Amino acid sequence: MTEKNLTSASGYLMLLLGLVLIGVAAYAVLNDAVALAVISFLTGVILLIGLTVINPNEGVVTTFFGDYMGTMKQTGLRWMNPLFSRKKISLRARNLNGQTLKVNDKMGNPIEIAAVVVWRVADTARALFEVDDYQLFVQIQSEAAVRHLASTNAYDSMEDEDATVTLRDSTGRINGLLEQELNERLERAGVDVIEARISHLAYAPEIAGAMLQRQQATAVVAARKQIVDGAVGMVEMALARLAEKQVVHLDEERRAAMVSNLLVVLCGEKNVSPVVNAGTLYS
Repeated sequence: MTEKNLTSASGYLMLLLGLVLIGVAAYAVLNDAVALAVISFLTGVILLIGLTVINPNEGVVTTFFGDYMGTMKQTGLRWMNPLFSRKKISLRARNLNGQTLKVNDKMGNPIEIAAVVVWRVADTARALFEVDDYQLFVQIQSEAAVRHLASTNAYDSMEDEDATVTLRDSTGRINGLLEQELNERLERAGVDVIEARISHLAYAPEIAGAMLQRQQATAVVAARKQIVDGAVGMVEMALARLAEKQVVHLDEERRAAMVSNLLVVLCGEKNVSPVVNAGTLYS
């Protein structure tokens, strides 16, 4: 079932006509014209029953004895067949602030994740007739999509080194995947997802401390690696300059001692205290 556009007449003329007929009925009662009064009054009431007010970004879905007749979207005071059943539905954009869900990511780690979804009704017929409660349908399917997204992607690249998309590092692509999956799931309900974003992402409390220590250790190792690489380069440069300037001739043992001392100075966390050697390495 898809939406059909239903045109309607302006309600101002019908409002005026209905009031006139009711006035005629009152005049007929005063003049003992009972038949005219009844006919005028019933006709006026029927005309007034057909009036409806449609606000901006609002639709009125009409049915006639169980048959879907169409959806009116013209704003203002409108008039339609008084026998039509009417149900108003908002076409405005809505926010769904999803609850924080506890799920396992691709690597089996428990994480907490939540999403914010901006959606609107695009097809009123599907929203009312294809699902029982389209608002509840959006809520449940949004949670299902977030769970599926979290279970098919790793939290970060430390967990899966071969992953090209992770929940923490690929925010733009993850949001795009979530929006695409939501549109596929909610198409049956005539709902269009305007935007979907991850609003909360964290490790579950029971492993958050261990994962923080792991991240800190990884950062320390990376920093140490960079320091060592820089220190080795500086030692190589120092030895090359000494040999080029012929400041001192170093045999293998003295070269090794110099390299050791330079690495200690460059890689140490604390300031070093110089020691003056009055003798030689051999005595």
